[in-house]
Amino acid sequence: MMQTARLAMKFLGGLGLAVALSMAGGAHAQTQKKSHKSATVKKVAAPKPATRKVAAQKPRKQVASAVDGGRPSMGEKLGLRGSDAALDLNSSVALVVDQQTHEVLLRKNENAVLPIASLTKLMTGLLVVDAKLPMDEPITITEADVDTLKGSRSRLAVGTTLSRGELMHLALMSSENRAAHALGRTFPGGLSTFVTLMNAKAGELGMNDTRYVEPTGLSSDNRSSAKDLAILASAAYERPMLRDLSTSPSHQVELGHRTVQFNNSNRLVHNPDWAIGLQKTGYISEAGRCLVMQASVAGRQVIMVFLDAAGKAARLGDAERVRRWVEHRTQALAQFAPAATH
Repeated sequence: MMQTARLAMKFLGGLGLAVALSMAGGAHAQTQKKSHKSATVKKVAAPKPATRKVAAQKPRKQVASAVDGGRPSMGEKLGLRGSDAALDLNSSVALVVDQQTHEVLLRKNENAVLPIASLTKLMTGLLVVDAKLPMDEPITITEADVDTLKGSRSRLAVGTTLSRGELMHLALMSSENRAAHALGRTFPGGLSTFVTLMNAKAGELGMNDTRYVEPTGLSSDNRSSAKDLAILASAAYERPMLRDLSTSPSHQVELGHRTVQFNNSNRLVHNPDWAIGLQKTGYISEAGRCLVMQASVAGRQVIMVFLDAAGKAARLGDAERVRRWVEHRTQALAQFAPAATH
């Protein structure tokens, strides 16, 4: 407990340091912004040329409404999505931290408390791993695991029996909601005890902006900040099982008389340009598209948190922008360092 507290205090202390963005990266991002706005306007306003100038003022709200079902996210309601930010990030909230030095490389609304969708499952997995429960124990999906909040679908039919380890795999890799709910429901003491422990663990780690009400993330009452989620990602990364299962590209399970393949919800795990050590995606309409990752970029161990991006590819686009910027920035600093010694 003392060691965890010291880790949290060290991590939070590092979050006070901000690093100025390079002018070249900012100029490149502004060029991307203009190009993105122009393309969006042509697509939306083509039938009414006279309104093009008006539509160009708020392209992202139109994209979010078209892509994510027309419901504004909480971040959009709070006016966070349109706030100025370096690199022209689509996400309403972003935080990029050097995991080893705790240096903040980039921040945007990092203290905003928003719904976190399936990023919740990182805490679910953390509790199950730390409880050292038998991973080969069979667990059966019941009616209690069916989503009544959002009506989401699942390939795990009621009556399906899998091991706890397989349910962990599907929850972390494919964001399987019934798998995550079953993990919480079958925890010693039941679901209510599990949720209580989720909040206790958050407090232990120093995640003071965080609140959980259930283990899947389907409830918009599961909320946190980018600052807290960076702490959670750092703690989860210390558990090898969470690293392995969350970054697994795919996994096959036997469901009755058929073999079903589940794939990772984050396509960046297939990208050879990325070295991802831990990841979790999330989406509900109130939360927008969310992503938390630990990755090695230009020799640095980096934690990235993106909340409330508009559109399916937006959070991944933000991650790509950040990766390229960190690479460019690291190379520039490396070139400057020898000259500074003369």
